[in-house]
Amino acid sequence: MNLKELKEMIGLMNENGLSEIEIEKDNVKVKLKKQISGVVSHEIAKPIPVMGSIAQHALTKEETKSPVLPVAAANEFIVRSPMVGTFYSASTPDAEPFVSVGKVVKEEDALCIIEAMKLMNEIKAEVAGTITEILVKNGHAVEYDQPLFHIKRS
Repeated sequence: MNLKELKEMIGLMNENGLSEIEIEKDNVKVKLKKQISGVVSHEIAKPIPVMGSIAQHALTKEETKSPVLPVAAANEFIVRSPMVGTFYSASTPDAEPFVSVGKVVKEEDALCIIEAMKLMNEIKAEVAGTITEILVKNGHAVEYDQPLFHIKRS
């Protein structure tokens, strides 16, 4: 089982609105479960061999091309948008951004603002760590549960 196959399984979950999927392939059992936060976790274990599994067919379908949500590494946290709106990296157009790649943040530090229905909603860090990636550009629209930042836990 490789990373591409895991991403395809996550894509299948999202495409079909599944919150949990369990697949056995090549004597490896993979169970993906979407938590309430929208983060996809995974477990891998040795299975009891299964022949002719529907799940195996689903993995080999090349026409399955849906967007794949990032999966956080063990020490990484993905900050997701709690709403639909417009992403702003700073409090005003001429102000410095709240965070940049490499900045160390504490829990409850402001990361960005999302404007929704003319209300400015400050998004705060849920964990302490270092910003490793900013996934949205200033002024761009964001969807509910869209990944915004990667934070390496400290």
